[in-house]
Amino acid sequence: MGNCATPQTAVRAIIRPDAAKVIHVDGRLQEFRQPIKAGNVIAKNPSCFLCSSEFMDVDSHMPHMGEDEVLQPGQIYFLMPLETSQNALSLHDLCELAIKASVALRKKQGRQPPENDPSFTGCHSVRIPARSRQGSKIPDSYKGGDNHGIEY
Repeated sequence: MGNCATPQTAVRAIIRPDAAKVIHVDGRLQEFRQPIKAGNVIAKNPSCFLCSSEFMDVDSHMPHMGEDEVLQPGQIYFLMPLETSQNALSLHDLCELAIKASVALRKKQGRQPPENDPSFTGCHSVRIPARSRQGSKIPDSYKGGDNHGIEY
């Protein structure tokens, strides 16, 4: 299996291409089946910015979506606290977001979150794009013990 990282590829089998999906800071999933601009989502969450999972890479800043950008069906977006906007994403951060997306999508399907489902193995189906893996060291905290199904 692959390593854990980009939330965009999390649990591909259950992503419906007819809806844009927004993962809130609290892990809640919101789906939009009709076209909606990022500004409309941000207006209801003023202490956050919206970021597309397509453009999240290790050691880079999360690009803010422009208010006039339209959320695309089948894509996953994250509402992130404004105070995190200048932080570079670590591999750990990306893994946490991937797990958050996986849990939200599983809940939407009516499946148990990981703490209640021993068969859930975190982000075993999530892969890091080659451009994100280069030069990135797997944090020691991901090695040994409960590795959430991540192979090293």
